Amino acid sequence: MRIGGSVATIQQYLRARLIDELHLAFRPILMGSGENLFAGVDLAELGYRCTEHASTEFAMHVVLKKDT
Repeated sequence: MRIGGSVATIQQYLRARLIDELHLAFRPILMGSGENLFAGVDLAELGYRCTEHASTEFAMHVVLKKDT
């Protein structure tokens, strides 16, 4: 399932531990001040850990998974 929405929406799903796996792709382009996706969210405390990460010249990909 894909979740569409704002940072607040994703944070709510993370805090409720409803996300089993989260794949993020970061581009090295700054567009305004933006919002911090993980502000006030303790991923380790919620049981999430980084299981994969890869960088290319265009993006950095990170996969977070919830511990079972």
